[in-house]
Amino acid sequence: MAPPLPGPLAHLAPLLTHYGYWAVGAVILVEDFGVPAPGETILLAAGVYAGAGQLNIAAVAGIAFAAAVIGDNIGYLIGHTGGRAFVHRWGRYVFVTPERFRAGEEFFTRHGAKIVVVARFVEGLRQVNGIIAGTSGMPWRRFLVFNALGAALWVGLWASLAYVAGTHIDAVYDEIRRYQLYALVALAALVAAFVIRHVLRRRRRSRT
Repeated sequence: MAPPLPGPLAHLAPLLTHYGYWAVGAVILVEDFGVPAPGETILLAAGVYAGAGQLNIAAVAGIAFAAAVIGDNIGYLIGHTGGRAFVHRWGRYVFVTPERFRAGEEFFTRHGAKIVVVARFVEGLRQVNGIIAGTSGMPWRRFLVFNALGAALWVGLWASLAYVAGTHIDAVYDEIRRYQLYALVALAALVAAFVIRHVLRRRRRSRT
């Protein structure tokens, strides 16, 4: 019996229960060439399942790594062959707007090849990393090396942490129950602070 997944991971339980490793590979693959999909979330969920004995952690990590590398290389091919015009024309259908793409390109240009590794851990950049590398003219072999390194670090970190959590899932749930009231209070305080800040800004604007 698969353990219940905590919080934001819970909605992926049916997907993992029915499709297992296929779900991990497919979701990470499509996320990595620009399609908005919960790649990082499903990796965490699969790691928890593996820790609880429902999946094999080596298989989860291997499939996630392969899907991440292949997905980014598909993105590179899209960017390299289609160019900016193609991305601007069709990217909006997968939420890759010209503004979002331009911001990613500027960040990429400032930091060079090392951003291929770092981008793996940055939401938004992870999805367009390969496409930007392709449009910017980065040599494919150079991209492949840095992309594989980033994928290995990304999979290794999140799969390991999730696996450890899965092996202690009962203790994790005990801690969640113990501190959930404090978390809710902190969240309410943050929301209140955001609302107050927004109201004060509007008042300042109206006065000026």
